[in-house]
Amino acid sequence: MLMVTKCTLWPYLADIDRQANEVYDLLIEQMKEAEGVTEELKEQDQLEWVQRMGNIQQRARENVCSELIYS
Repeated sequence: MLMVTKCTLWPYLADIDRQANEVYDLLIEQMKEAEGVTEELKEQDQLEWVQRMGNIQQRARENVCSELIYS
């Protein structure tokens, strides 16, 4: 409640959102590289690419939430 009265809540939340998005994007790129999810795979087998990307996105989302949002 103190953050609301001091008008610091929205800047704090915006900063957390920015950090979460940066970490999420970085994790996606790192996982794609580590697991060989490439544009070449996307061209060769779109269904496999979509499945693997969905898995990567879900794991990255869980990581960001547990490390930045819920902690």
